[in-house]
Amino acid sequence: MRTRATARGSRAVLVPALVVAAVAGCTGATDPAAERSASPTSEGPASGPSGLEAEPSELDVSTVASGLDAPWSIAFHGDTPLLSERDTGRILELAEDGAAREIGAIAEAAPRGEGGLLGIAVREDYLYAYFTAPDENRIQRYPLTGEPGALGLGEPEPLLGGADGLDGFDAPDAASYHNGGRIVFGPDGMLYATVGDAGDAASAQDREDLNGTILRLTPDGGVPEDNPFEGSPVYSYGHRNPQGLAWDEEGTLYSSEFGQNTWDELNVIEPGGNYGWPEVEGVGGDDRFIDPVQQWSPADASPSGMAIVGGGLWIANLRGERLREVPLEQLPQEDETQEDLDAATEHLVGEHGRLRDAARAPDGSLWVLTNNTDGRGTPGPDDDRLLRVERTP
Repeated sequence: MRTRATARGSRAVLVPALVVAAVAGCTGATDPAAERSASPTSEGPASGPSGLEAEPSELDVSTVASGLDAPWSIAFHGDTPLLSERDTGRILELAEDGAAREIGAIAEAAPRGEGGLLGIAVREDYLYAYFTAPDENRIQRYPLTGEPGALGLGEPEPLLGGADGLDGFDAPDAASYHNGGRIVFGPDGMLYATVGDAGDAASAQDREDLNGTILRLTPDGGVPEDNPFEGSPVYSYGHRNPQGLAWDEEGTLYSSEFGQNTWDELNVIEPGGNYGWPEVEGVGGDDRFIDPVQQWSPADASPSGMAIVGGGLWIANLRGERLREVPLEQLPQEDETQEDLDAATEHLVGEHGRLRDAARAPDGSLWVLTNNTDGRGTPGPDDDRLLRVERTP
């Protein structure tokens, strides 16, 4: 069995007050093994940061914003939170009182099933957007104009897909499901993007095909010279439908991934790594592929966005309707093998429905998007919402 060999120093578990906020939304898709809502399951004992059996800590939850329409991703322009709405294609900025204002819309986004406007990221004075067009997934960036409270979007600059996208590579195919869609800037200043297999599982093992991969691009859409495959934006491959990206303080990259019917995954991403789909799902014990460091039943998971706060990796789960906290100190160090494949504490199980994204705010708090207006959830009267969740002493 191949395990990761990423060197990390000893971890100091941080203990600032955890604050979480949440927003969500999306319409349904036809793939029975894709994102699905399900009846919440009961919450049993989970492993806390000490590695001992521990009951989940209490969390205080308050509503920051409500009435959101299928929001998908959170990003920040300075201290100003920005949200993407999958089906409307709108980019919203939130005021301090939670009021939402449209700063622009991605006209080329073509919502269908799980597709539409997906991930957003901000670098300097640009907003980056990942979205499904009618036949392909694209990444574009837009100059951010104006000041907070009056932000706007300038003209789009294609980075991937479209007539002026990345030279020498066809854009990844789009479908009504398995589009991936998370984009995040790493600590190296490069843009990382998760791309699903768009329903063509075999594409994930073809490095010439951008589906089923995690991509790494320069901020202006070029291929970094130090990518693992010369001249290629592919950073890792063998993925089914990855939707979460986060880095710890040592620079280790984690990604969450939807499995099919057996296992959802948390992976440590190595440059050039092959993560096995469709040959394996979950831990496969095959030296050709890198095994996950955590795996869960899809009924308890469907992991989407995630963030690292307070020494823990916090993962928003859709079908599982829970916020999963994985202590970083529980994950294996260099050349170690993961022994406990579900060392996590589960929070908010069934309390707020489907959870789509988790992001670390500039003040160090954690924000989470709910996702009950996506066609699979059961929306409440104020859904979807941005929640603020604070750990009680």
